Amino acid sequence: MSENPSGGAGDGPGAGDGRTPEHGESDQPISSSDSTASEYGEPPTAAPYEAWAMQPADYPGHMGAVAQGAQMKRRNPLAVWIGLPLITLGIYHFVWYYKIHAEMQDFDRRRRVPTVGPVLVLILLGWTVIAPLISYYRTGERIVESQRAAGIPTTCVPIIGLLLTFVFGLNTLYYQLELNKVVDAYGGTATPPGTVVPLRA
Repeated sequence: MSENPSGGAGDGPGAGDGRTPEHGESDQPISSSDSTASEYGEPPTAAPYEAWAMQPADYPGHMGAVAQGAQMKRRNPLAVWIGLPLITLGIYHFVWYYKIHAEMQDFDRRRRVPTVGPVLVLILLGWTVIAPLISYYRTGERIVESQRAAGIPTTCVPIIGLLLTFVFGLNTLYYQLELNKVVDAYGGTATPPGTVVPLRA
């Protein structure tokens, strides 16, 4: 009867079953979730983007992503500018101003975006004229940062938004058009608001 090279019988313990005689454990390497991350050049501790499977194929890919955020809502610029404010006697403008700041905060939590403050400036300091203008200008700057984080060209110009305030309040329409570019970078309405999306800068 032939014996295996280790000196034990062919059907003995540890023979051919992938176990070592000493510990009785498999000698095959155990795969871990870190192997997937290292394969793509990401740190082993990086959490995967759980919503990648929900994303359209034409949004900026996860390769090269440096962080993650929440998708914003795409809005009709004309409705934001004149439609809904007329229906609500101007109240919607404050609602919109709050929502876009809250969405920009959720989109990129690496930076601090005030949410209630800008609305209070319009309500409580609107009589000063200068305070709302400063707030509108800074909103344009925040939109620029959102475009940069999405990895798209930064086409929003805060000074234009400021000047359009004096032209029938067109700054609202302009800013919503620029915010829609960020939303469209992740598939637009095909990607529901709040969906996890990768940030590229």
